Amino acid sequence: MILNRKVLLAVASLPIMLVATACAPSSEPTGTGNGGGQNVSTTQRVAISGAGATFPAPIFQRWFDAYNRQVNPNVQVSYQSIGSGAGLEQYINGTVDFGASEAPITDSADRLKSFKGKYNYDPIQIPMTGGFLSFSYNLPGVKDQELRLSRKTYCGIVTGKINRWRDPAIAADNPGLNIPDLPITFAHRSDGSGTTFVFTNHIQTVCPDWTAGAGTSVNWPVGVGGQGNEGVAASIQQNPGAIGYLSYAYAALNKIDSALIQNKAGTFIAPSPEAAGRALLDQPVPDNFALLVPDPAGKDSYPIVGLAWVMIYRNYEDDAKWKAMRNVFEWSLGPEGKKLAEELLYVPIPEPLVERIKKEFDTVNAAAK
Repeated sequence: MILNRKVLLAVASLPIMLVATACAPSSEPTGTGNGGGQNVSTTQRVAISGAGATFPAPIFQRWFDAYNRQVNPNVQVSYQSIGSGAGLEQYINGTVDFGASEAPITDSADRLKSFKGKYNYDPIQIPMTGGFLSFSYNLPGVKDQELRLSRKTYCGIVTGKINRWRDPAIAADNPGLNIPDLPITFAHRSDGSGTTFVFTNHIQTVCPDWTAGAGTSVNWPVGVGGQGNEGVAASIQQNPGAIGYLSYAYAALNKIDSALIQNKAGTFIAPSPEAAGRALLDQPVPDNFALLVPDPAGKDSYPIVGLAWVMIYRNYEDDAKWKAMRNVFEWSLGPEGKKLAEELLYVPIPEPLVERIKKEFDTVNAAAK
């Protein structure tokens, strides 16, 4: 895997496109077509809107821009990076063509009930990429991946029991490392977030003193909040002594240092797509694609990993829009999209799972307008 800095910086400079409104999908069955697939050529102009998780926003923007420039200039996908919680609400309300989240909608009984009550069918959630979260920090004099954090130590940080960098537990993890004597500022998300869902599922599993539970939003025992991965990244960068959880893609884009963390097997392991892939993609995936791996067991597996899903509807009123959207998603999951995902430090979806996803696309009903 090659970290292509030029590509990363190029993506960092791309705006995340905002959408005010979108064509709402029908809440009743509107047709029986399967939507086609990549063999359908879209010649009319089609505008597609999505909203949700900030974690996959860089790769979504890269995919959608590349598809428009290289494959079909008549298809424009705009993605609003507003957080998983807000994106799921827009998806449920029908104000976007697709939602995106790092937390499967099937994990939220309330959201699932709301969706089924409005549309009278189950949602479709499709994994588009895998990712992993880093403990990223701002410690003067401590370089990237010089800091090591055992499970006991990072549990102490997130619960507030360890609040200074010269704590003996941190020193024991890092013999010989000159760590500044600063207070610890823990940076976390303030919005409803799939990143928080992935992080707190891990923390709840490994930290015996954690009492805040797991979810897209929790009552944090300590720390300062930021909006989106962008807000947490800014909090870390602006405060010496800060540490927080980020999508590693955001940490790399913003050149924020990240720690080696201890996994279940006891290995101190660096964040990388390879280590995340070992943790995530060898696991059996359930029929509804809602794979969760809160604490992988492999000795070479990175411990904080998750999927990012897009949520689509079973019925679309606009046949051309659904066909175009399916083409975009299948291209993104294909060879060209996988290459971009690797360059941006995301984990591509493996081919056997892609074939399952294409069969799920076949269940979408679309009627020509």
